[in-house]
Amino acid sequence: MIVLTRVDYRLIHGQVAMTWTRTVGADCILVANDAVAASDVQKAALRMARPSGVKLVIKNVDDAIAALNSGVTDKYKLFVIVETIADAHRLAMSCPAITSINLGGTRSTDEATYHLSTAIFATDADLGLLRELAEKGVELEIRQVPTEQKMDASTLI
Repeated sequence: MIVLTRVDYRLIHGQVAMTWTRTVGADCILVANDAVAASDVQKAALRMARPSGVKLVIKNVDDAIAALNSGVTDKYKLFVIVETIADAHRLAMSCPAITSINLGGTRSTDEATYHLSTAIFATDADLGLLRELAEKGVELEIRQVPTEQKMDASTLI
């Protein structure tokens, strides 16, 4: 069962490892990221950041979609983390079990001309993907930490 799907360019860090994982009661973190799945160094770094007692699975996005849809992840309280809005879109459009996405942090780039919150920067393409998700009925909420009040991202796009 997916307990949270989060966009966070930092993937696993203090807020994710401790606060979010505990708050949602996750016993497994699935990092869905093409670059990390192909990098032994990045995988090793994420393994060190993993909270004690929580399983960590790292897959490329296509393999994550296959795993989520196969039912093999159903036995876990699964916390799915992706780096970008585009990856969240790919997952949510292919996995009916993803009905809500937490936007926690995206990179500020020269292309990211929209500043949706203190930690969410979006390009025109990102906004289009978020609109598609909202039209599909996926809840889009902005929160960096669980104690913050949810902000409905669909009202900002």
